[in-house]
Amino acid sequence: MPTLASGSSVSACIVIGGGPAGLAAAEVLGAAGCRVDLYDAMPSCGRKFLLAGRGGLNLTHAEPYERFVTRFHPLPPLLREALDAFTPQDLRDWCEDLGVATFVGSSNRVFPIDLKAAPLLRAWLRRLHAQGVRLHSRHRWLGWSEAGALRFATPAGEVEVAAAPTVLALGGASWSRLGSDGAWVPLLRGAGAEVAPLQPSNCGFDVLGGWSALLRERFAGQPVKPVALQFNGRRQQGEFVLTATGIEGSLVYAFSRALREAIARDGCATLHLDLLPQTPLEQVQAQLARGQGSKSLSSFLQSQFRLGPLKAALLHECGERERLAESLKALPVTLAAPRPIDEAISSAGGLRFEALDAHWQLRARPGLFACGEMLDWEAPTGGYLLSACLASGRAAARGLLACR
Repeated sequence: MPTLASGSSVSACIVIGGGPAGLAAAEVLGAAGCRVDLYDAMPSCGRKFLLAGRGGLNLTHAEPYERFVTRFHPLPPLLREALDAFTPQDLRDWCEDLGVATFVGSSNRVFPIDLKAAPLLRAWLRRLHAQGVRLHSRHRWLGWSEAGALRFATPAGEVEVAAAPTVLALGGASWSRLGSDGAWVPLLRGAGAEVAPLQPSNCGFDVLGGWSALLRERFAGQPVKPVALQFNGRRQQGEFVLTATGIEGSLVYAFSRALREAIARDGCATLHLDLLPQTPLEQVQAQLARGQGSKSLSSFLQSQFRLGPLKAALLHECGERERLAESLKALPVTLAAPRPIDEAISSAGGLRFEALDAHWQLRARPGLFACGEMLDWEAPTGGYLLSACLASGRAAARGLLACR
């Protein structure tokens, strides 16, 4: 694919990937007057976007902006510039312009008023249609022909599309049934681009040795709350879910990068759970000193601390009777492995930012731009993922336009 010549006219361009990053790129290109063809492997666009909205679409986060940008790892200048150009407030204004009002929840997370993803997606697609963006579903990108044309697998067989400036927004490798399967990795590596291995992010973990049959059969799928998780000198309160093989949920996701890296380095990682996050250790010790009398331990803990059956079972599984106060306040849980990437909410790794120039263009393949989760960054849940996908999609489109 040839380098875009300075001063040339971009009348036609291609976006591959119909998730938030690809749709954002197509919108910017369409607004600039380009003739945009958007190709997606799935029967319709925004499949993962719609899934994210099932429990309430978390659009972005309203915490102070300088704190907001610390949630991204890594945060190279290119990504920081994209976020600066499309801040959380800009995202809210964009939603309003599409006719979707937003509100800030009690946790500073931002949602549409009706909490739903579908109305926003429909309004967005109407805008793209009005701009003349043409959507091509069931087109799975296969790479390039020897002549440089884009190859796609379709239900009718393989087709080739003439080369044009192209934005890739192919996602990572989580939830592959919704379209992001990482199949692009060998294609870009074959083109000479450096790609970091894709890994699970915002994921659950398996406990070392597995849970007992009691925990698995009685408590799998139940939330543990309130609880504080401590790892690597950091502490955060929230909740998580006990699974048949380990733990998952928002509190665990907040530590997933640190836990994943520790397991890769050391073979396992031990976190500590504060089962009584609102009760100081000294008070726990004083209440335990009263003695349980004729009560069973579980009944005593229930009466003294309102410790429910699930927390009591966790305490029995991982704690030490001789160090009961310490176990209640810092229960060790050792993790053996993250869950498979296809189960993760998002993925880490991907196309390295060093492989891109200042316009989000691949140095190894001029005329090809990239954005979204296929790039090498990660962030916790809470609206950060969507914010960066939208911001990077818009930035890659601006980069394409700047290369005219």
